[in-house]
Amino acid sequence: MIDFEPNEAVGYVYEQMYRHLAARIESGELKPGTPLPSERRLASEYGVSLGTARHATRLLKYRGLVVTVRAKGTYVVERQPPGEHPGPASTPPAGGPRP
Repeated sequence: MIDFEPNEAVGYVYEQMYRHLAARIESGELKPGTPLPSERRLASEYGVSLGTARHATRLLKYRGLVVTVRAKGTYVVERQPPGEHPGPASTPPAGGPRP
C-alpha cells in the first residue's frame, strides 16, 4: 500500500489523494506516457473507496495531468511549460495508445 495518511482537517480525501498523485507525477515517479494504475488498483493501494479513487482521477484529468484513452487506459501527459501549446510530444510514445 502507498504511504498515504489522509487528514480530515486538511480537506476531502479525494483532494488529498489528487495532491499526492500530482506530486508523484511532478516528481517524475509517474512518468509522461506511462499508464496510471486502474482506479480499482489506486483504491486498493491508497486504502480508499473506488468512488474516492475515481474522484481523484477525474480531478487529475480536469487539471490536465492525465488523459484517458477509451478502452486503453489513463496516461500521464507531458507537462508543458506555461504558454506553450501541447504538440506531438504530449502524446504517448510510439507503440502506445493514441487519442
